[in-house]
Amino acid sequence: MGAQADAAKGQCDVAVLGAGIAGLTAAALLARQGLDVQLLEAHHQSGGCAGTFRRRGYVFDVGATQVAGLEPGGIHARIFEQLGVEAPAATPLDPGCVVDLADGQPAVRLWRDPERWRQERQRHFPGSERFWSLCAAIHQANWGFAGREPVLPPRSLWDLGQLLGALRPANLASGVLVGSTIADLLRLTGCANDARLRRFLDLQLRLYSQEPAHRTAALYGASVLAMAQEPLGLFHLAPSMQALSDALELGLARAGGSLRLRHRASELRQHGSGWRVHGTGPGGSSWQLLARELVCSLPPQSLPDLLPGDALPAGYGARLRHLEDPSGALVLYAAVERSALPADCPAHLQLDWADPGSLFVSVSREGDGRAPAGEATVIASVFTPARPWFEGDEAAYHSRKQTAMAGLQAGLNRLLGLTPAHYRHAELSTPRSFARWTGRPFGFVGGLGQHPSRFGPFGLASRTPLPGFWLCGDAIYPGEGTAGVSLSAQMVSRQLLARRGMAA
Repeated sequence: MGAQADAAKGQCDVAVLGAGIAGLTAAALLARQGLDVQLLEAHHQSGGCAGTFRRRGYVFDVGATQVAGLEPGGIHARIFEQLGVEAPAATPLDPGCVVDLADGQPAVRLWRDPERWRQERQRHFPGSERFWSLCAAIHQANWGFAGREPVLPPRSLWDLGQLLGALRPANLASGVLVGSTIADLLRLTGCANDARLRRFLDLQLRLYSQEPAHRTAALYGASVLAMAQEPLGLFHLAPSMQALSDALELGLARAGGSLRLRHRASELRQHGSGWRVHGTGPGGSSWQLLARELVCSLPPQSLPDLLPGDALPAGYGARLRHLEDPSGALVLYAAVERSALPADCPAHLQLDWADPGSLFVSVSREGDGRAPAGEATVIASVFTPARPWFEGDEAAYHSRKQTAMAGLQAGLNRLLGLTPAHYRHAELSTPRSFARWTGRPFGFVGGLGQHPSRFGPFGLASRTPLPGFWLCGDAIYPGEGTAGVSLSAQMVSRQLLARRGMAA
């Protein structure tokens, strides 16, 4: 009754900004512990970049098209068990991806079975096993470390205690590589001159870390490169990626938390020992909410515009303002007759492509709810610098958009044999589209990029210098993807509960 009365008066224990996977997870976990939680989302639905939209009878995943962490013991599996809700229906991807290096040689298939994958990579990259063995050793140390729930980077004695409690000798040994990149591992193992291996790694790492091999932290990239194989794996959700958000929404509701859609936060101010959130709601109505604590899953680049200039400590504000830009994305959402696709077309493919860039392609499965029988959705995405898409006049924008569309369709012709005549539907989203959909500055997608200078102990902390103000999401350890942002949400919920003297 007390929590309901507070909500009616515009008060709560915790306000969470942004109902993407990170915000949904943090809100549900905190509500599960008995806190009055209000989850505020500017859009008309949850999910953010892992949401979906419908067009002419087709269902398209907005950004994320595959999920890690649904295997037994995986982060999503653990969270759904903790929330007491059933995980969404999912099938493991095998292969997890098929990578065409556009060099006239057979594509590389990331098989789910570790032995089959070992044989595959030996055929494609002979002499590289020392590199893969080193990555496997680093990954094993990383995975055990992550399962012991560390806090990184530590910003309090409690945080430091959680970090030290998670360390084992293997982590201390791999810690000497904390400043190294995947390209450094290639040099250490004598594989630096394998140009084809390097191209493969650049494509895979760019997809998951926004950085190529020479800029991806070794301790991050080693685990990314193992995600497709058992006992882990990549999964395909039915009927769409929205199923992940729907399950988390159910967990939040069962725990007594509230989701307020079409509620855009416009200003955050400290109020006594808590926070006052101002914003606009449906129909442009204004609202405010008093929260004892605030969890922000929005990109940290949003904070200088949301907080008054004098609210940010000078050094912290300067760091936020000088963060490197994440990427934007160009995404072609298309639908075709399934007969137009190659026989046994895999669900996920990559193509080394020059213009507008390397493609990541997702193809729906028959009966998965994304397209009518006998048809398929095809989503092709490529990273792009975001800010230039907001420059120039409308004519220049539309001309550039048409050029990008032609480049993506040419890539799909090379990869799948599709021609413009095959498309029953085709539309292109640019960073401008993502800015409208997600509210992210310049339509940024993903986090800060997993460079050694921004990963782990050198990253942006979930515990901010502002009392009762927390961060989670793809800019916070351990990084991008639905599994990464869920781990960040779990970490911040543990920190917040510990600050209140409560057990997670």
